[in-house]
Amino acid sequence: MTYASNRLYEEVAYVAYHFHWQLEDILDLEHGQRRRYVAEIAAINTRLSEER
Repeated sequence: MTYASNRLYEEVAYVAYHFHWQLEDILDLEHGQRRRYVAEIAAINTRLSEER
């Protein structure tokens, strides 16, 4: 099974935008690790927006 390229681009852009990591570093992550970072960033953003 392959991972949808559009979804991969979304995940990479999301992590890169928030953490300022290099493309190679993000792509070196295992899929599960990358998804976990995406989830953690989303949780942080949700908490921050609720505090406003």
